[in-house]
Amino acid sequence: MTGTQRSVPGAIEAAETILRGSGSIVRSAFPLAPLTSFRIGGPAALYVEPGRDEELGAVAEAVRATGIPWTVIGKGSNLLVADRGFPGLAVRLGKGYRWAARDGSRLRVGGAMPLPALSGVALSHALAGLEFGVAIPASTGGAVRMNAGAHGRSMQDVLASIEVYSLVDSARTTLPADAAGFAYRRSSLPPGILVIGATVALSAGNTTDIRAGMEQARAWRRATQPVAEPNCGSVFKNPPGDHAARLVEAAGAKGLSVGGASVSRKHANFIVAGRGASAADVRALMQRVRERVEERFGVTLEPEVQLVGDFDLEPV
Repeated sequence: MTGTQRSVPGAIEAAETILRGSGSIVRSAFPLAPLTSFRIGGPAALYVEPGRDEELGAVAEAVRATGIPWTVIGKGSNLLVADRGFPGLAVRLGKGYRWAARDGSRLRVGGAMPLPALSGVALSHALAGLEFGVAIPASTGGAVRMNAGAHGRSMQDVLASIEVYSLVDSARTTLPADAAGFAYRRSSLPPGILVIGATVALSAGNTTDIRAGMEQARAWRRATQPVAEPNCGSVFKNPPGDHAARLVEAAGAKGLSVGGASVSRKHANFIVAGRGASAADVRALMQRVRERVEERFGVTLEPEVQLVGDFDLEPV
């Protein structure tokens, strides 16, 4: 989330007026839970799906003029939304940013394009290098910002350039990939920047081999992760030289539960939301797991999941 945690009085109404004036479809008290893989959490005060740069310009104007807090919702696969919701503007790139085009061994893609679908596009053109993306349930924009990865590969390995839109100065810019400051599961892109597109550089391959690599990634995910239960993917980042799942399990936290949330018995770095689970349950369980690992090993696990909204507990 960016901006202040709470809106000043009248900011929501003023932002809504600006957005509607641009022709954008704006929804108020919009449920966010169905947009997240956890399937829990409250509504956003305002919600909009800009499909072109002009509509993003209206978002930028609304944010600057009112100081309203805002956040970006991609595929919602690494988000935990507070039970009381988000007291600001939730932005999700619309269909105008969901596209892909080939240029030789490169693919240009809109930020709303799901990464698994982009992997499928690469397969259709016999382009290798993006097989790992088929098992990452993220939008391309979100995957770029978080430098998503699996099986020893990550987005920084295939990115050539990034198209961003700044809510600070209402401008689109193309950046070389090495300007994004990629590191393990992160980038140094400023908070006021939205990733609206990217170009990936791949290599000519054999469709049989590419398809086999994709199926291997899918099979690994089905075998090792609780894909049938609501979860946010990896909860904690792997600390240097170790694995968060190993530390959680060794600390005796596998299967630990708080309310309806529990640490998966299939993969210790996953928290699943069972019947009746709340975001507060997940948040409390994250804290309990971190405390156990820190007490046992002296390692402070860093969350990979992004928290959206107000939570009663101290910050994780």
